[in-house]
Amino acid sequence: MSDTSAPWWRSAVIYQVYIRSFADGNGDGVGDIAGIRSRLPYLKDLGVDAIWINPWYKSPMADHGYDVADFRDIDPLFGTLAEAEQLIEEAHRHGLRVIPDIVPNHTSDQHAWFRAAVAAGPGSPERERYVFRPGRGPGGAEPPNDWVSTFGGPAWTRLPDGEWYLHLFAPQQPDLNWQHPDVRAEFEDIIRFWFSRGVDGFRIDVAHGLAKHPELPDLPPRRNPDDGRPRRYVEHPHWDRDEVHDIYRAWRRVADEFPGDRTFVAEAWAETPERLAAYVRPDGLHTAFNFDFLMSSWDPKDLRAVIDNSLAMLGAVGAPATWVLSNHDVVRHVSRYGRRAARRWVANEPYRPEGPVDLDLGTRRARAAALLMLALPGGAYIYQGEELGLPQVEDLPEAVLQDPIWERSGHTDRGRDGCRVPIPWSGQEAPYGFSPDGATAAPWLPQPADWAGRSVAAQTGDGTSMLELYRAALRVRRAHPALGDSTLTWLDAPDGVLTFTREPGFACTVNLSPEPHPLPAHTSVLLSSGPVEHGLLAPDQAAWLTR
Repeated sequence: MSDTSAPWWRSAVIYQVYIRSFADGNGDGVGDIAGIRSRLPYLKDLGVDAIWINPWYKSPMADHGYDVADFRDIDPLFGTLAEAEQLIEEAHRHGLRVIPDIVPNHTSDQHAWFRAAVAAGPGSPERERYVFRPGRGPGGAEPPNDWVSTFGGPAWTRLPDGEWYLHLFAPQQPDLNWQHPDVRAEFEDIIRFWFSRGVDGFRIDVAHGLAKHPELPDLPPRRNPDDGRPRRYVEHPHWDRDEVHDIYRAWRRVADEFPGDRTFVAEAWAETPERLAAYVRPDGLHTAFNFDFLMSSWDPKDLRAVIDNSLAMLGAVGAPATWVLSNHDVVRHVSRYGRRAARRWVANEPYRPEGPVDLDLGTRRARAAALLMLALPGGAYIYQGEELGLPQVEDLPEAVLQDPIWERSGHTDRGRDGCRVPIPWSGQEAPYGFSPDGATAAPWLPQPADWAGRSVAAQTGDGTSMLELYRAALRVRRAHPALGDSTLTWLDAPDGVLTFTREPGFACTVNLSPEPHPLPAHTSVLLSSGPVEHGLLAPDQAAWLTR
């Protein structure tokens, strides 16, 4: 049975607001704080516990806000610091907690620190806050090592004075040197700044990337994800290094200075569940995204193994699991489940879809996956629009693509814009209520012409819609004493079917096979992802049962 006295974050359902694409309050075609404030009643009615807001800080927007120029102010595109404070207050009045993003791996190249570092020149104290090095080869013309940017191309850029600086992402995002005491002190102060304004926690961007090997060696041999060998940890010069945990122990001490169960969730891509669990030990961060669950194929053995391994490893350190199906960096799961992956998808490797997408199939599976996720022990994250069943927009014209991955990859990788298209609220044509009536600016990314039926207004009151399924599931989850944090017990089930119980008196069953199967013993059906006829659970369908 769930412990109602436990910290809220152990069982919370948190809604991810990708601020540019959630709601546009001022009519400029870009989502903003005013838009979020106007939709707080929707979020409360949906039944979530908190909202995670992608970066809203002052930024040149080279990476849509993940290149931060000032961590203590709001970008004018989104509003003002006063509006952010109002949002936090209003969200709390609606019973919603607020978790902004924090981006500690890098700053913008327009941050005051980096501008000072460029001006000060080689060997200066200002450059020690970042990762500057001389180049290799004749005249230092080659990068200091072979590291590559996550967005494509080399991870180093040379300045006119001859030195190179590290950027694991875009050149406009220089990496900070976390061995420098100024960097550690600055971020602890930033965290205090926002905690004192009432935020309830932080989502930590690239939490696994802050610590770098001091000698900056070349990369280890690239792993072949199709070789069939078990996943294992191989020391990497800049991902998931043990030294990173000392940073988060200090952050935990800062969070503990404030009342109200302040929390951190790590975006930590780790090779194994054991490595992920290291981030959430009792003196470290509170939770971490479960990307193994997100990356799992629609396969009963894979899913059960991920669930078992996650619960075992996280339980061993006393941390709850945190389940997630989609976010602003990955192909939306309706589209993933509507096709098969070309190869196994593993951490720090791109997802490669294969073949045409079957959205009917993807939607059926997404409905079942939602019930599976929300029935598992721990917390869960909902990415805006997944409750509407939005698919990936895969046919955006090349002329509108804005993700830096598109340019950095030499136009070979379309990037993440397809999962970031502004969501539809109402109406029969774009902007579907995303912007206020009379707005003349088009949404920053174009919305598909067939999204009218996917809007909040179109789905509200339709008992067969994805939105009403999420609303019903969250109502049951909030009310049922078996759901939230605690444990599960697997039941014997036919091949291709997953069934587990949670006490008191709850069962979840998911049919991932191609054939219908009888429901397990139960007294009533609480909720199902599709019609249950003659006691049979159809393929790609899930049900919640009272036992």
